[in-house]
Amino acid sequence: MNDFEKIAGCDKKTGLYSAAIDTIQVNSGLKCNQQCRHCHLECSPGRTEMMSWTVMEKVIDAAALTGCSLVDITGGAPELNPHFRDFIRRLREMEIAVQVRTNLTVMFEPGNAVLPQFFRDNGVQLVASMPCYLEQNVEAQRGAGVYRKSIEALQKLNSAGYGKDPDLQLRLVYNPGGAFLPSDQAALEADYRKQLEERFGIVFSGLITITNVPIGRFLSRLTTENKFDGYMSLLKGSFNPGTVEKLMCRRQISVGWDGTLYDCDFNLALGSAVDHGAPDHIDDFNFAALEQRRIVTGDHCFCCTAGHGSSCGGALV
Repeated sequence: MNDFEKIAGCDKKTGLYSAAIDTIQVNSGLKCNQQCRHCHLECSPGRTEMMSWTVMEKVIDAAALTGCSLVDITGGAPELNPHFRDFIRRLREMEIAVQVRTNLTVMFEPGNAVLPQFFRDNGVQLVASMPCYLEQNVEAQRGAGVYRKSIEALQKLNSAGYGKDPDLQLRLVYNPGGAFLPSDQAALEADYRKQLEERFGIVFSGLITITNVPIGRFLSRLTTENKFDGYMSLLKGSFNPGTVEKLMCRRQISVGWDGTLYDCDFNLALGSAVDHGAPDHIDDFNFAALEQRRIVTGDHCFCCTAGHGSSCGGALV
């Protein structure tokens, strides 16, 4: 039993277990047109790791086998994978719901101007990174020029119906700018709506808040600034037992770019594959074994249970 399992009140012998596989999250590669300061996967334009079509086909088979309600595609910038659009088309042909996590500015990369219409035509749900509604804060975290491109991309998505048509979901993502927890999700969403609509005419479906995880580049930053111990104390001291039942790892599986299976994208960043006897690669996908697997946990899991909780779907309570 590690500290997280003890504090979370897990059974002393068995630990934390999954309850279902409602979502298959797919990391299509680590190549990204941005190099964000908080990125737990340390993605950048120089990364070459990329999911092959062979692995994607096995993901499609797994999605059909599980009857999952959603395939959630992330990266890097998933749009930079050369098989990205074919992957989505195949999933949608099978009537499997698809969600893409976009950094918005990737729409200005060569050949990607068609993405808003492609997303619309295929009924793709979008989760868009927008760590703040203020230019200074966004560019401090994501780089010069990112804010204006993000605003323009959101306007293009609005023009395609995203954020307006209830069937074209556009949710924005807030990440804290430093070693602190997100504010109340509903209050932040109200601020975003007011600022973005008044200043740019932008509308969106909702906002989700995600706590920064002390791994990857964010860990390096914490270490450099001598804030790691303080941040971990904050996370542990803010543990909320009401979040445990709703932890995302309990109802999803994550597939790495090379087909390795993980309990979540954060475990992927740490290289901590599915364990405790469950298959750890898409080649050996076994629904029954994975649906009731014991989850690999560690101190980083306190991010998801601190305060209002955090997940790829936002606050938990």
